[in-house]
Amino acid sequence: MNTAAFNKRIYSLPAFTADVKNIFDHMDALRAASRGGRVSRAFAEKIMMAVTSVNGCRYCSYGHSRAALAAGIPESELQKIMALDLGDFPENEAVALTFAQHYAESQCHPDPAAWQRLVSYYGQETADDILVYLRMITFGNLLGNTFDAILSRLRGKPAPGSSLWSELGVLLGAIWMPPSRLFLRLFRSSQKG
Repeated sequence: MNTAAFNKRIYSLPAFTADVKNIFDHMDALRAASRGGRVSRAFAEKIMMAVTSVNGCRYCSYGHSRAALAAGIPESELQKIMALDLGDFPENEAVALTFAQHYAESQCHPDPAAWQRLVSYYGQETADDILVYLRMITFGNLLGNTFDAILSRLRGKPAPGSSLWSELGVLLGAIWMPPSRLFLRLFRSSQKG
């Protein structure tokens, strides 16, 4: 029987609300990143797996491992990313992968020098695209971990510093906030046009 306490990073309701707003405020950046071609699908999956490895979301790990393999990433590379063994990757990937790890470990507050290295290496547009993928996977990771926090609470091992109401608020918010934000975004764009 596993008696370990729940120790994954999860959402608080205020942080979740802020991230939903941020995602919808930057929806155009997400579209640009996915359509721009500056970050290949395989490279995006590697970057997202590095963040997921830090945050420990089992749902994202499962889904993005499958997507990474489908994108042609060899299983041996995927295993290294999941273990955060990034030393053997070529520089053109290692810079982004180590930044992704740092981004997750710093809880989305990377050192300005690390960000500047990413921008200097890839250019502003590609660095911005990488940041979009980092934000999106972090959102998925923390949402999945919050769901797991409820499951852990039901087994008598609540997440430290969290409450049932906060966890339920996040999960209920995941149901109604994105559609309401999308409606608001569409309404505002129709008013401008």
